[in-house]
Amino acid sequence: MNTELLQALTILEEEKDISKETLLDAIENSLINACKNHFGRADNIKVIMDRETCDYSLIQEKTVVEEVEDELTEISVGNAKMMDSKYELGDIVQIPVESKSFGRIATQNAKNLILQKIREEERKVVYDQYFEKEKDIVTGIVQRYVGKNVSINLGKADAMLTENEQARGEVFKPTERIKLYVVEVKNTTKGPKILVSRTHPELVKRLFESEVTEVRDGIVEIKSISREAGSRTKIAVWSNDPDVDPVGACVGMNGVRVNAIVNELRGEKIDIINWSDNPAILIENSLSPAKVISVMADPDEKTASVIVPDYQLSLAIGKEGQNARLAARLTGYKIDIKSETQAIESGELPENYMDMLEMDEYDDAEE
Repeated sequence: MNTELLQALTILEEEKDISKETLLDAIENSLINACKNHFGRADNIKVIMDRETCDYSLIQEKTVVEEVEDELTEISVGNAKMMDSKYELGDIVQIPVESKSFGRIATQNAKNLILQKIREEERKVVYDQYFEKEKDIVTGIVQRYVGKNVSINLGKADAMLTENEQARGEVFKPTERIKLYVVEVKNTTKGPKILVSRTHPELVKRLFESEVTEVRDGIVEIKSISREAGSRTKIAVWSNDPDVDPVGACVGMNGVRVNAIVNELRGEKIDIINWSDNPAILIENSLSPAKVISVMADPDEKTASVIVPDYQLSLAIGKEGQNARLAARLTGYKIDIKSETQAIESGELPENYMDMLEMDEYDDAEE
């Protein structure tokens, strides 16, 4: 038994997750390659290897001929009979080849071939491992800043978190553990190139899947997400179980679930609203926390006209238009927001609307 080789292959299999069969194939190929370098060609060379013990031998097959014209592939009948008297013309003689007799260059080339195969398999193993995590989240350890980009260690591979994929205002410290969304994994000659993001909307979705059991089990669905990374996110949720409140499930007891996600996103605000197949209701919900008087939605044109109380206009639009912008992305509708006064001036509300409103409030008070 070739104990040393067997132990080496076992260690490589355990540490680098490269199968022993693959390594044995690489050794066979390297031996054939060494024969080519030593003899000039290896058409008639066979490698016989015991896959259990790792014992191997090299055999050179030669044809018995009357007169030898090619020493690599032929042997004279006289020399063949010296090996065994049973050999006749045309028979095939198997002659052992001593690999120790190979020259330094042939040996070095064989070694390089094995090492190259090991490196290729290492890269393949790492690629396969992270390709499975594509479109999912991983935990990485911050290593250092490279310019404005951040080098992240993911375990068996490194990734570069580019400036464009960093949320606004985020600053990382070395050795800090952060969650990342794997956008894409590319296989290159230098190993897998892993593209990661902290700004992708799917990062929020995956974080909810990890924190909220109902989302992970499919009881609660995240129907839509709109996000401005580092500032605010809106998500619309729907429950497949009438007994489960989708918003409550995502918020958790005393906000524990959503707060865990907010903390991971460094304080990014998250609005969770109920999804509705009715576009008017969905748009009203999406403008939360602003109150809405009326919504006129056109499903064909994907436009909506929204009227809000005068004192709610700035809240509905949001700082620099953020609330309205996120609501539009969440619903897929172009939303035009007007105050009561603006709606009266444009004729969308009757001129006596304010009087009617005061009358309704008076009647409510009377009751």
